[in-house]
Amino acid sequence: MAITSRDVTPLSHARAHLSELADEVKAGAEKIITKNGESYVALIDAARLDYYHALERERIHLLLIEDARRGLEDVAAGRSEDADTAIARLQARRKATGKNG
Repeated sequence: MAITSRDVTPLSHARAHLSELADEVKAGAEKIITKNGESYVALIDAARLDYYHALERERIHLLLIEDARRGLEDVAAGRSEDADTAIARLQARRKATGKNG
């Protein structure tokens, strides 16, 4: 949904007309509330907010699956080492560069 100039409302107007703005949002609009002429907060339907959160969780899950796929690819290609070896190598590198971390 595209935001239009009708969807941008100063905070002072939002305070005075919150009920009307909420009715517009419930009917499908999204409102940008401005403060000192700049975007401040958004007013959206609670169900749409839940949907946005679900989309974000799905995106995170897809990123985790992609990380796991790349990790399995690394293991299959021999580009891995056991945790103890990796930790010892990192600690040796820190000690050599004087970084304690």
